Amino acid sequence: MEYRTLGRTGLKVSRLGFGGAPIGLQGYLTADDRDSRAFQAGAVEALRQAVRLGVSYFDTAPGYGEGLSERLMGEALESARDQVVLATKYGFDRARPAERYTELLEASLERLRTGRVDVLQFHGGYFHDETADAVLASGVLDWARDMQARGLCRFTGITAEGPSGALERLLRTGKVDVLEIAYNAIYQSCCDYQREPTGIVPLAKSLGLGVTTMRTTTCQVLPRLVALELPDADPARLVRLAIRFVLSTPEIDCALVGMRTAEEVRRNVALAEDPSARIDLKALHKRYV
Repeated sequence: MEYRTLGRTGLKVSRLGFGGAPIGLQGYLTADDRDSRAFQAGAVEALRQAVRLGVSYFDTAPGYGEGLSERLMGEALESARDQVVLATKYGFDRARPAERYTELLEASLERLRTGRVDVLQFHGGYFHDETADAVLASGVLDWARDMQARGLCRFTGITAEGPSGALERLLRTGKVDVLEIAYNAIYQSCCDYQREPTGIVPLAKSLGLGVTTMRTTTCQVLPRLVALELPDADPARLVRLAIRFVLSTPEIDCALVGMRTAEEVRRNVALAEDPSARIDLKALHKRYV
């Protein structure tokens, strides 16, 4: 497994990370019954297999199945806690007082069976100026720093569905250590290799932030799109292509991929460990010959 330093945090993270949404959210991408004992046992084994194969970054949220994803990670990772980097996240609510955020974090820590998380994140969509103003006025970034001082988290982060000037403002506050951003073979604007590259990801790197990705496999958009013209295309190969694309981007420290089974973990780890699977992104975007 290849590892990176997650920006100024100094944390060592695997290039392939474990995204926790698919093991918690009912009906998310697959029809698996997340409440079944068989599914949950398989998810725990997938998490433990990931640790055994060198995956060190695990990302979850209480919103992933009303705490189910966190509970499964807590069960699977408790004995390997010193080997992994654990991140969770909360949506910003301007009406939520700081003490309520503290209660949410304490509940997450109980489910995760740990005394602290490594990365405490605010879960955002598309940040507009009004939202950034509300975040800055609310004091939640200062609250997160207070959680650091209390030892309940080590570092702080923001997640976003796409780049914006408002997101850039938040990153420039100096109160955020990690950016988790939607980036994949379809949504490339946050790290645009047509232009050397440009975007919010290179900016985050220049500010010393660690960068992880969500939507790495396009949340099945790529397979569905290709199927419109190539109905016989293998969806598994398209997922593989999507992971290859993100892993080929030097600016990305960790590509988060949602995995539900030990076999998915084995397959994706083998891909992450294969240097021949990388893509030359500059050559890919070349227009003139």
